[in-house]
Amino acid sequence: MHESGVAFKDASGNRLRSWMGISEDRFYDEASVAILPMGFCYPGTGASGDLPPRTECAPLWRPRVPAALEEVQLTLVIGQYAQRYHLPDAGGSVTEVVRAWRDHWPDVVPLPHPSPRNNMWIKKNPWFELELVPQLQARISEVLGPDRPSSSLGSD
Repeated sequence: MHESGVAFKDASGNRLRSWMGISEDRFYDEASVAILPMGFCYPGTGASGDLPPRTECAPLWRPRVPAALEEVQLTLVIGQYAQRYHLPDAGGSVTEVVRAWRDHWPDVVPLPHPSPRNNMWIKKNPWFELELVPQLQARISEVLGPDRPSSSLGSD
């Protein structure tokens, strides 16, 4: 993201879009989907991936965002930092928060980060792709309508 300037334009994004059941075109359609990084400031890279969000960024930018968004019907809370911020009372590990997804349904859905670094988590938690992902895809289809590849859209 830091290099491309486009959030989730990588393997993580491919996995996230697969979980959501939507095309890249729909994912980046600003009228349909808002992508809000946790800190709005790139924290840099550490030994095991991106560093945690910088502490000064979220408090500065996060309160300003809701006023700019209209008719939010679904929020995906991705990864431990977002879960701690948006679901502070959920407590527990990412696994525990995601396993309790029904507690926040249908307006908020906690997800693990879709990074390839989480391949082991996905293998250890098959219920995630068997139970939650199909429900997530149905909910997204309900909120956004069916996804249509850009090639199927008519043009003049």
